[in-house]
Amino acid sequence: MDAKLIALIIAATSGLTMALQGTMNSALGKVVGLWETTFIVHAVGTVVVGILVFVCRLGDCDLGKWASAPWYTYLGGVLSVLIIYMVARSMPVVGVASATTAIIVGQVLTAAAIDHLGIFGFERIPFNWYHLAGTLLMAGGAFLLLKK
Repeated sequence: MDAKLIALIIAATSGLTMALQGTMNSALGKVVGLWETTFIVHAVGTVVVGILVFVCRLGDCDLGKWASAPWYTYLGGVLSVLIIYMVARSMPVVGVASATTAIIVGQVLTAAAIDHLGIFGFERIPFNWYHLAGTLLMAGGAFLLLKK
């Protein structure tokens, strides 16, 4: 199987898991609160990845290189807290499909800007009319999903 096709299947599967995670986080947020949910999700995730790295020995187990990473790469942890909170906050209000579609539109616009500018070490891929049309179609889909 082509490496690009495998990557797309993995990406689509991550989208599936994001929709499930957002739904579960929203349900937990109704019980314990949104900030508490964000804490619990990160605590459970830390335990799981700790087991995968240190017990199952997945990855290179070479955390000594952490200081060589650019400072901004550590902002992912901050963004993760915001993401979990905002997803859990928005889904009960607009529904899973609408929230997930809005999330995807935001992701695509941000990703297109990163590609266009070639920042964070990624190869520059210029934004074009096809990208704009695709993004507008997705935004239209998000709007239609909100209609009753």
